[in-house]
Amino acid sequence: MTAETPAAARTARRTRSTSESTIELELDLDGTGQSHIDTSVPFFDHLLTAFAKHSLTDLTVRASGDTHIDAHHTVEDVAIVLGQAIREALGDKSGISRYGDALVPLDEALVQAVVDISGRPYLVHEGEPAGYEHHLIGGHFTGSLVRHVFEAIAYNAALTVHVRVISGRDPHHIAEAEFKAFARAFRQAKALDPLVVGVPSTKGAL
Repeated sequence: MTAETPAAARTARRTRSTSESTIELELDLDGTGQSHIDTSVPFFDHLLTAFAKHSLTDLTVRASGDTHIDAHHTVEDVAIVLGQAIREALGDKSGISRYGDALVPLDEALVQAVVDISGRPYLVHEGEPAGYEHHLIGGHFTGSLVRHVFEAIAYNAALTVHVRVISGRDPHHIAEAEFKAFARAFRQAKALDPLVVGVPSTKGAL
């Protein structure tokens, strides 16, 4: 790339509409972490805001769904669309760092996350305390949804993601530390590295 050839914008806009939810999402991977999030699931809004802030991804999400039944459908569909948008915005992945890792504390909680923009969807998610999946955070967000979100993002963005809860007691702190760790690792992985020529893979494609 020369001085006369500006870098392509790493942005995406995606929508999804089903009988269960309606999603509109926009992102810019080279943003400053600005966000406008309204999923109708307050704690999920909080987690996505943290993801945007700590990954330096500008993110706008507007979502509505059958939250009177359960938050599951809306949360899952937003995560699917977020993963699809990430994959689209990454383009051919030329010049990216590819790998990122982070270790993030939140009071008593400590979480490690590793991200590989590999083109191969895979999630390893472990360490949440027994019973965590049944806990209602904020009275509406089930702990089991944390893993479900990472599954949907990893699969639809074609990322390899490892998230490991090393310690933690408060469910809110654990979930938030997981999202912040994932965000910081993703921030490193998506970053453009001036030393990388082309796609960082011996196969020539990711």
